[in-house]
Amino acid sequence: MTMMFEPRDVAPRLATGAFILNSGLSKLKADEGTAQGLHGMACQAYPFLEKLEAGRFTRLLACTEIAVGGTLLAPFVPTRLAGLVLTGFSGGLVGLYLRLPGMRQAGSLRPSQDGIALAKDTWMLGIGLGFLSAGPRREGTAACRTRRRRCRR
Repeated sequence: MTMMFEPRDVAPRLATGAFILNSGLSKLKADEGTAQGLHGMACQAYPFLEKLEAGRFTRLLACTEIAVGGTLLAPFVPTRLAGLVLTGFSGGLVGLYLRLPGMRQAGSLRPSQDGIALAKDTWMLGIGLGFLSAGPRREGTAACRTRRRRCRR
């Protein structure tokens, strides 16, 4: 069986995957007040979400976080695919940070005191983009050998 990711990918995949998975599992047990708060904040940034009931939105968010965390933690998922999933998910969170009033200092991208919790999602976006840019890294991989053969011709 071939390895789907490099050893250097293990730490960021474990850290972000465990963090997101834990967040999703916690949201599964969210009470009505928490669900209302999450839904209200999301609706401010993404008005189309107003169509969803708060409890349903929170369950969908929880399931999404569990799926994203699981994708990152699964060793059989290629790093580029995990990067695509993480980039999409964290891109939405960064959009929340950029769209919500009071999250940033006036006229700046720097977070306000209230925005620090959301600004941390830029790290996940950076990790996701880094995973997306990962190509075949080992000289011994089949893709590298095939590419070398084509270049020789």
